Amino acid sequence: MPATVPTDQAALRTVVEAALDRFLARQRDRLADIDADLAPVAAALRDFVLNGGKRLRPAFAYWGHRGAGGAHSDQLVGAVASLELLQACALIHDDVMDASDTRRGEPAVHRRFAGLHAARDWTGDPDAFGTGAAILLGDLCLGWSAEMYDASGLPPAVLAAARREYDLMRTEVMAGQYLDLLAQADVRHSSRERAGKVARYKSAKYTVERPLLLGGRLAGATPDVLAAYSAYGLPLGEAFQLRDDVLGVFGDPSSTGKPAGDDLREGKRTYLVAAAYETATPTGRALLDARLGDRALTAAGVAELRSLIIDTGALSDTESRIATLTAAALDALTGAAIEPAAAEVLTRLAAAATNRAF
Repeated sequence: MPATVPTDQAALRTVVEAALDRFLARQRDRLADIDADLAPVAAALRDFVLNGGKRLRPAFAYWGHRGAGGAHSDQLVGAVASLELLQACALIHDDVMDASDTRRGEPAVHRRFAGLHAARDWTGDPDAFGTGAAILLGDLCLGWSAEMYDASGLPPAVLAAARREYDLMRTEVMAGQYLDLLAQADVRHSSRERAGKVARYKSAKYTVERPLLLGGRLAGATPDVLAAYSAYGLPLGEAFQLRDDVLGVFGDPSSTGKPAGDDLREGKRTYLVAAAYETATPTGRALLDARLGDRALTAAGVAELRSLIIDTGALSDTESRIATLTAAALDALTGAAIEPAAAEVLTRLAAAATNRAF
């Protein structure tokens, strides 16, 4: 048993990142044994995984375990840290799909490898090389996430008890990503109801509910505790995604790591945008139709769309929904048979997930 047991998110983050660092070092050596030319792959994945990120998924899994009466162990940390590699897969592929230039203030993985291609004056198209490399690196992270989970050292029967949650988590996030792509391509899917469904599967279940249930099942949680986790996790996860949507339009690039208004240039059919579209005048809808998804959208164009979103009441509507969903999540913790220390951390995590500054 380790001498120090995490009592808050900061302490947990430290041990999760240490576990990831050790795992990635072993994978770096494995890649080096295959070929020296894989060194940029190992370096890119180490940088991407360790340089930034909130570690929310490992946190919800860990505190889901502790809240159900499970004990802290290095093996548990290894199992929940594996979720960060699944998140890396999702983000790397998401940046390819959105043609994003940056992530956390650094070049996105596909841009990094396009730059490597150009710098070394290789033959062919640098952008095609970067896209292909990013797809492979994302796939590698997906495989590594399962490998780290299985090799965590927890008993096989314990890991198997939570495996269904892990499997559903992977299926649901990929399904949510496709529905997000579809909403951008087919405007018939632009509605608050549809945006809410995308948020539930792309983020709510994947970010909060499934990790909580995974951690709970690793601890042998009772049905009542698992039900409380779902009642907390689904609304909180949706609120988290709605906050992300607001930041994607109104966020400060120094905090978000992405250019201002990037979601507008990418044509994201979020709840925020759907709310604006549903309540806008015909002139406002025409503006959305003309500007949303315009990769060349200027700062003035972003400002114009921001004003429209505010004037239609879509921003205030979205903020109200975030508050309602967060309150519902916190209500689910009241009276639930969850260990008090874990319930306190889950309360703080709810605030951290939904009250991020512009």
